[in-house]
Amino acid sequence: MLAFTIAEACHAVGIGRTKLYALIGEGRLETRKIGSRTVIPAESLRALVGGG
Repeated sequence: MLAFTIAEACHAVGIGRTKLYALIGEGRLETRKIGSRTVIPAESLRALVGGG
């Protein structure tokens, strides 16, 4: 699984942390926990950017 950290996802999509967490809260972005780190699967970011 290719995944982005929160900071990497913000940079890749061009949004701030607050907006990113809002999208997670709305269920529009998936997250996974790896140890104590939260990551966002690349497929989830692609779907968001692609409008899916």
